[in-house]
Amino acid sequence: MSTSSESKRSILLIEDDANDIELTKRAFERNRLANVFLVARDGAEALEMLFGSSMEAMHADLSELQLILLDLKLPKVSGLEVLRKIRADERTRMIPVVILTSSDEERDVVESYGLGANSYVRKPIDFEQFVEAVRELGLYWLVLNKTIKRD
Repeated sequence: MSTSSESKRSILLIEDDANDIELTKRAFERNRLANVFLVARDGAEALEMLFGSSMEAMHADLSELQLILLDLKLPKVSGLEVLRKIRADERTRMIPVVILTSSDEERDVVESYGLGANSYVRKPIDFEQFVEAVRELGLYWLVLNKTIKRD
């Protein structure tokens, strides 16, 4: 049984690595976890999509956005700064943000949680492990996790 919020699941992937973007998209598509899959390739593009007035921003209906997957090491604007702005804005404050990064540095973990990340996942290096990690993230955050309705 699916509700209307489940049928309109959308995610925003903020990632600059083309291979990771493709792997993540495949994992979500293979498991039918998201209807809309938006990609921002750097921090500035992500902020424009979320808060700007561009065409990309018009397509990023924030009320339908169920999950943000955020890399920390981004060009132009860092992932931590993007997270800071997401949590500072009333429209995006309650959207789950999962840090999906190659960084294993303790200070990145601490700062991410301090800024309001919901989860911190280190990207597996192995292809199959990466796809499985993304599948499990999607299942938890888009299917099992209970979200609140946002207007």
